[in-house]
Amino acid sequence: MNIIDKNFYGLVNKLKCMTENEIFLNIKNNFKKVHPETQKSIQKYLNDFKYWGTLDILNNDYNEMYEKSKILFLNINDYVWLYEKLEDYSSKKLLYAILNNFYEYDFINLKDCMHKTFKHYFDLDIIPDCSDCVFVDLGAYIGDTSMDFIKTYNNYKKIYCYEITDDTMALLKNNLSIYDNIIYKNKAVSNFKKNMFVKNSNIDSSANTISEEGDKIIETVNLDEDIKEKIDIIKMDIEGEEYNALIGCKNHIINDKPILLISVYHNNTDLFRIPKLIYEYNNNYKFYLRNYGNNIFPTEIVLYAILKK
Repeated sequence: MNIIDKNFYGLVNKLKCMTENEIFLNIKNNFKKVHPETQKSIQKYLNDFKYWGTLDILNNDYNEMYEKSKILFLNINDYVWLYEKLEDYSSKKLLYAILNNFYEYDFINLKDCMHKTFKHYFDLDIIPDCSDCVFVDLGAYIGDTSMDFIKTYNNYKKIYCYEITDDTMALLKNNLSIYDNIIYKNKAVSNFKKNMFVKNSNIDSSANTISEEGDKIIETVNLDEDIKEKIDIIKMDIEGEEYNALIGCKNHIINDKPILLISVYHNNTDLFRIPKLIYEYNNNYKFYLRNYGNNIFPTEIVLYAILKK
């Protein structure tokens, strides 16, 4: 047993000995130890994006802490399942760092797990080559990920870019205009086909979501119906709709066995339920985790799912 195994299972066993309320009270007390300016920064971030619950200590709002304690209490065995499925030391260290950040506001281990060597989504130690591929970019934004894909692997067959925001789509097309074989889709992706609405974020267009009501009608599709050819790689960063989008591309996953690059930080459950869904589709996938975010709160966490050879 290495030090990360020892730390992870030590934390798990500690949490298993507590009630949900005891976990909550410990999280609350650990937060009090955080520097006041960092406390303010965490609260602002949580309340701006509202993915994980709200937190406003002055107004006695501890919703995010309650949600976190509930997950640590009810789903600790799901985290153990994931830990034991992860393929490398870096991934296991990151999962421990995330859980210890949830519980103790541990910024040190999270910082140690930040990955800066390779481009976001394209760790060459995990995916050393990807030639002549069909790449699907869900949440293409202004084309940054697609450009990184092209620059990292140099040779591709086709790229599908899905983006729901009109102004962002214009920037996306402009940024990728020098490249061939780019298919632009002003559509949302989920597990159904119908019209929804774009709900604009007050923070940034990259955080726009789909909703039953909103600012602009958007066609919503599933990938199994919208793309008929074989897909080699799927990247998803679609603000919490990743789980549903995976349901909507079940046939592609089963038949094409694509590499999956999935953001798993937009809510309190995707970190374990997304790999479990992929494993249900095909238990020959192997899993890695990488942190492209910061050391204060675990964001930009990417799950790599790659079929075993």
